[in-house]
Amino acid sequence: MLDVRELRKSFTGPEGARVEVVRIPQFALAAGEERALRGESGCGKTTFLNLVAGILAADSGIISIDGTDMAALPEPARDRLRAAKLGYIFQTFNLLQGYTVIENVVLGMSFSPGGADFRRARELLGRVGLGHRLEHFPRQLSTGQQQRVAVARALANRPALVLADEPTGNLDRRNSRESLALIREACRENGAALLLVSHDEEVLREFGRVQDFASLNVAAAEGAP
Repeated sequence: MLDVRELRKSFTGPEGARVEVVRIPQFALAAGEERALRGESGCGKTTFLNLVAGILAADSGIISIDGTDMAALPEPARDRLRAAKLGYIFQTFNLLQGYTVIENVVLGMSFSPGGADFRRARELLGRVGLGHRLEHFPRQLSTGQQQRVAVARALANRPALVLADEPTGNLDRRNSRESLALIREACRENGAALLLVSHDEEVLREFGRVQDFASLNVAAAEGAP
């Protein structure tokens, strides 16, 4: 499902020099596989997910998603591939505050091949326990409820790969466990691969396969004190 090779990304630092943030020789994730990456803040894991999702353009390398190289595509094509194949659960939810709960989920489907489907949006929101909150706005929801909207939105286009960036970082322990269980259950039901990054050991213990991001990212390892 995901095959990454010789991936590199750098940014311009405060003094004008280029700073390499991501250099990953190889990483692979099979269809339907669950994998967790352990990493502290600043190690490049969010940059890595954003490269896989096509939100950022790679400097060089290959990011093959179901046979298509995301890294080789121009931005509009990356957007289309993301809409067709990926679901992304952000740590800060990234819900649109001016839109209702159901509109947030439907908008997440608008660019996918199947287009907007209000029936599926209602079904997903019902499954995450928000069938009675369809016309509410994000600001009217609790933190845990907002996370559930974000999960429903990420799954709306029936993605083959779900990326989760510290998806429980803003939740208390109870909501964290419930949200993680929901993400994993939905991925399994849809046959989607799940790649989650976190520094929370309680979250990481739920996964059978956990890998230190620093073991993948040569740039982080070489930059460590």
